[in-house]
Amino acid sequence: MHWITRFSAIFSAALAMILLSPSLQSFSPAAAIRSSHPYADEFKPQQNSDHSSFRESPLFRNAEQCRSSGEDSGVCNPNLVHVAITLDIDYLRGSIAAVNSILQHSMCPQSVFFHFLVSSEIQNLESLIRSTFPKLTNLKIYYFAPETVQSLISSSVRQALEQPLNYARNYLADLLEPCVKRVIYLDSDLVVVDDIVKLWKTGLGQRTIGAPEYCHANFTKYFTGGFWSDKRFNGTFKGRNPCYFNTGVMVIDLKKWRRFRYTKRIEKWMEIQKMERIYELGSLPPFLLVFAGHVAPISHRWNQHGLGGDNVRGSCRDLHSGPVSLLHWSGSGKPWLRLDSKLPCPLDTLWAPYDLYKHSH
Repeated sequence: MHWITRFSAIFSAALAMILLSPSLQSFSPAAAIRSSHPYADEFKPQQNSDHSSFRESPLFRNAEQCRSSGEDSGVCNPNLVHVAITLDIDYLRGSIAAVNSILQHSMCPQSVFFHFLVSSEIQNLESLIRSTFPKLTNLKIYYFAPETVQSLISSSVRQALEQPLNYARNYLADLLEPCVKRVIYLDSDLVVVDDIVKLWKTGLGQRTIGAPEYCHANFTKYFTGGFWSDKRFNGTFKGRNPCYFNTGVMVIDLKKWRRFRYTKRIEKWMEIQKMERIYELGSLPPFLLVFAGHVAPISHRWNQHGLGGDNVRGSCRDLHSGPVSLLHWSGSGKPWLRLDSKLPCPLDTLWAPYDLYKHSH
């Protein structure tokens, strides 16, 4: 465990930069924080939805220059920033940390409206959220029925990727009110260390979704050899310049989504997958099939992804070079489990300040 001591000073400096400078205009910690610590074990979460499990969030309020959040006008107020995130028992601790990070780094936190997606225990989860964030009035819980998508889900490389709630993002245009014309979708295993309004204001042009793209990735690996050799499918991306993008951070134009019925397009590919087995990675490939090559590019600072390690060994990862606005523990390893196990990756310490789980302190 001597390596933890050696990294403590680096952690303190990095955390100070995050906490003291929410805008992170010049934060580039990749050169300062490096890890090679392997992490191969998987841990089961030991938490529940009891209200006493989480501490009350720190206070937050709008700055003077913020426009009125219009609490009386509800979800349809045009001054609101809309954020959608799932609430699941296994990832609840991560979701609460994500919300806490958004509120702490936002200049206008009372102008952020949270759309929480659940598939079970709706009443218990809603009361937990309200007790943890008692000053958070702009929120609504949406029930996503697992049977909506259950019959379309195929087996994946990890069982966690097969959960119906992973597919709720496909149905945001149906679940959210028609007056909500744009939404930021966020996974539960991330923290935002910048003002979320900067992401909200991203221009999408003629595109329906925006996300950081990674065109250096080997795009062909996201589909099976059978997909690429089958003449029915291998022309799917003709005339497009498809790049990998992570669906855990997306800005979505819901008005366009509804107009072009993208949910049906995604479902069609899922139906084909059930019959032909054209991919292995859960909910990501249908998005790639529909949108890759038609994505509004967003700065990579808004998705420093892969911090959970690879899907097999869960090994530690480094940050990509450049500034950071969002840290994302996509992959098999989650920071709360590794911290509790006393076998954290170095970057997991950057998640810890936003953790409101009582037994972690």
